[in-house]
Amino acid sequence: MSRPESFNRMLTAAAKIQLNIALILEAKAIEADKSRGWICNSLDISAYGDHAQQVKETMAVHDQLIGLIDGLSKLESALAKNLKIILNEKEEEEAMGGGGMGDLFNTGGGFN
Repeated sequence: MSRPESFNRMLTAAAKIQLNIALILEAKAIEADKSRGWICNSLDISAYGDHAQQVKETMAVHDQLIGLIDGLSKLESALAKNLKIILNEKEEEEAMGGGGMGDLFNTGGGFN
């Protein structure tokens, strides 16, 4: 497999990962909205023994969401580093007169 084809496959995979992350975030937003509606309409202070228990349970939900957001942020950061490496190689090759990814765009081998 040639270098431009490898870059194309890497960028296509990164785009698919981004799409899946967007779908995960969309599903989590829908889930959070449904949970908010249920909590606001169904739970009241009598559902908990005391205020400390209510705060403890809500903090557990928030910790899960923060963990999810943190994990997705780390994944996005890693993807960004990979793309920076690819783009820096492209710029270095172009500066040295090589085609690099420029061939990918000039020869009609665009992203499909």
